[in-house]
Amino acid sequence: MNQEISTQVRNFSVRLSPTPRGARLARLLATEQLRSWELPLDPAAHIVAELAANAATHGRVPGRDFHLILYVVGTTLRIEVTDTRGDEVPRPQHPAPDAESGRGLVLVDALADKWGVAPGLPPRKTVWAEVRLDRPKPGKPCSGGPCDGGSGRLSQETTW
Repeated sequence: MNQEISTQVRNFSVRLSPTPRGARLARLLATEQLRSWELPLDPAAHIVAELAANAATHGRVPGRDFHLILYVVGTTLRIEVTDTRGDEVPRPQHPAPDAESGRGLVLVDALADKWGVAPGLPPRKTVWAEVRLDRPKPGKPCSGGPCDGGSGRLSQETTW
């Protein structure tokens, strides 16, 4: 007997200008898409905000957009931000306590269950993060593993 396995894949994709306005729009559009899918906004909205801000700040090439993709497979939300600066591979930093920036990937690491960087067709790269949608609600006990996000060890999974 041949059974067909059906898994619904929800996806959203948009190209935006690599500017502060484009980064803000990425967060707003992602938030609205998550609402329409009736999914929790946190921590995904924060992750999108950080990855889009990085694409607009560090991945910016005049005249080239960045690409935001959200998709859900099973109980996992995957967030991908692709920019056109493949030569600029993001690395988590430990900035000085009084520094005004430099904590974006530290936040992504803390909020995401997994994240990494994947090379694309030159000159592109994709920074991705995954969030489990079946996380325990705040105030409910966890059953093994981290309950509040990533490992906190700044260990990224890369495919270089």
